[in-house]
Amino acid sequence: MKKQRFFRNIAAFITVATIVTACSFQSKERQVEEQIGKIMDSTGAVGLAVAVVKDGKIIYSNSFGYKNLEEQTPLVKEDIFRIASISKSFTTTALMTLVEKGLFNLDDDVSNLVGFTVRNPKYPDVPITVKLLLSHTSSMNDAGGYFSLDVINPDKNPDYAKSYNDYEPGSKYEYCNLGFNTLGAIIEKYSGIRFDNLIKETVINPLGLIASFNVDSLDAALYVPLYSKEPVDTTAGAEKVFKAQPAAYLSRAKDIDSGYVMGYSTPLFSPTGGMKTSAYDLARYMIMHMNYGVGENGVRVMSEESAKLMQTPVIETGELNSYCLALRHAGNLIPGEMMVGHTGSAYGLYSAMFFEPNKKFGFVMMTNGCDPVYKDGFTVIQGDVIRALYDIYIK
Repeated sequence: MKKQRFFRNIAAFITVATIVTACSFQSKERQVEEQIGKIMDSTGAVGLAVAVVKDGKIIYSNSFGYKNLEEQTPLVKEDIFRIASISKSFTTTALMTLVEKGLFNLDDDVSNLVGFTVRNPKYPDVPITVKLLLSHTSSMNDAGGYFSLDVINPDKNPDYAKSYNDYEPGSKYEYCNLGFNTLGAIIEKYSGIRFDNLIKETVINPLGLIASFNVDSLDAALYVPLYSKEPVDTTAGAEKVFKAQPAAYLSRAKDIDSGYVMGYSTPLFSPTGGMKTSAYDLARYMIMHMNYGVGENGVRVMSEESAKLMQTPVIETGELNSYCLALRHAGNLIPGEMMVGHTGSAYGLYSAMFFEPNKKFGFVMMTNGCDPVYKDGFTVIQGDVIRALYDIYIK
C-alpha cells in the first residue's frame, strides 16, 4: 500500500509539474503577443516574424501582422523574406569552406584572385586582401554602385577611383557592399560552381534549409512583399505611405541565360544581400554559427576554427561594437550581453540575427515594413523586439 501511495504521489507531482510548465509557456506566449503588439503599433510595422533559440534549440517561432498589405493576408511561419545584409554571412561561410580546402587564403591579394587590379589608387602598393573585404576595412566604398564588378575594374571604368576612400586599406572601417559582391565572384571562380548553387551545396543543403540566392528557385507564393515608407508625392512635407517594392524579388533568369560570365557576373545574385529564407530557417542557420560550425542536425558545415574566426573582432566600429568577418559584436543591443550577429535593411525590410555562443541563446526577427527610426545603431523595432524576447524567454 505504501509503495502504491508513493507512486501515486510521484505521478501526481509529475502531472502538476507538467501542467505548471505548460501554463508557464502559454503565459510567455501571451506576454510575447502583448509586447509584440505594442511594438508593432508604435513602429507602424506591417508584419513581423520572430524566432527564439535557447540552449541551442528553437523554443519559439511566430509571425504577426500582414504578409500582403493590400490583400490583408496574414504572415505565417513558412513565409520567406529577402533578408538583406545577413546574407553576407552565408557568402562568408561558403568562402571559409574553400579556404579550408586550400583554394585561397584570407591574406591573399584580391587582385590575384579576381582577375583584374583591385588597388586604391592613392595607395597602389598596399594589397587589398580577402580579409579586408570581409571586415569592411578595404578602403572601398559603394559610391559608384555595387551590382557590377565593372565599377572597380580599371579596364572597364575610367572613374573606378571613386570607389575608393582617401585612407590606407586596413586602417579604417566603412561598410561596403561592393566588397562582398567581389568576394562572391571570387568564390564562384575558385569553386567552379555558380554562386547560388555553391551556397546551396555548402550551406543550405547540409542544414536542410528552404533558402536561396536565386529568386527563381523557390516557390514565389512564399515571398513576403516588402514595403518602404515613402512620401505619397513630391510635395514638400507630403504624407508618407507604404509602397510595395517588387524589385526585391526581381527575376534574374534572362540575365543568367544570356551571357553569364562565371567569376564576374556574380553580383546578379547579390552575395551581399540577396539571400531569401524564413525566420525559422534563419534561426536554424544561426544555431550552426552558435555551435561553431555544427548544425542542429549534427552536420558540420565548416570547421570550428573557421567559425570562431568569423566571430573574432577585426576592428572597433563604436562603443561596445566591433566588426568581425561578416558578423559583428554588439554590446549595446541587450544590457549586459555581448551578442554576435548581423542586421539587414533593404527595400523596406529590417532584419536581425543575434546570438550568444557561450550561453547558447539567440534571436531572429524580420519585418516587411515599418517606420525606420534608429537608436544606438539599430532600428527601434530591431532593438525592442529582441530585448522583449530576451526578457520573456532568456532573462
